[in-house]
Amino acid sequence: MMKWMLPVTVALALGLGGCSVYREATASSPPTNVRWQRVATSDDRDRLRDWRKAWDAALPRARAAEPQAIAAEPLLFDPDRALADAALPQGKYRCRTFKLGARGTATRDFTAYPWFDCAVADEGEVRSLHKLTGSQRPTGLVFPDSDTRQIFLGTLVLGDETAPLRYGVDANRDMIGYVERIAPKRWRLVFPEPRFESMLDVMELVPAS
Repeated sequence: MMKWMLPVTVALALGLGGCSVYREATASSPPTNVRWQRVATSDDRDRLRDWRKAWDAALPRARAAEPQAIAAEPLLFDPDRALADAALPQGKYRCRTFKLGARGTATRDFTAYPWFDCAVADEGEVRSLHKLTGSQRPTGLVFPDSDTRQIFLGTLVLGDETAPLRYGVDANRDMIGYVERIAPKRWRLVFPEPRFESMLDVMELVPAS
């Protein structure tokens, strides 16, 4: 349905003989034998490495601000909830984002957004994930990692922009997160230390049908 025709434009920086070869996600065929560690920037690897610190900083602040909202979603906001078979099947999804822990004084410690449209496409070695509607739209690739975790690398599309920046071009738009399955047909994509507004973002994904 979407395949590599979508304007993902996420660069896969693959070390090759001492140089970097960039393959965009609009290429006619997906890359092979790609490990996310060879694609992610050093800043993003650091953010992912500190995922627990991000939870520990953000969750208490969100719970203090909106205790009922946090208590209402015990699976979604349990940092250690991760079931086997984390891979996202291709298809259409409903997705909603929660922002935990304010970054700066202009935002709140807990913000819940309504449901929007997302989609996952099978690209062969990897899968692509796109938030299709809303003012902040992550778009990128999901890489295999372990049975309980997949790794998302992508960029943030804002407002009325029609195409994302290539991954690695603008650190403020680069995004790294991890995908976990938390219940039957229920996943989350966690962004530790996002660049804007919050200390931790949690995106819930459920099949649209």
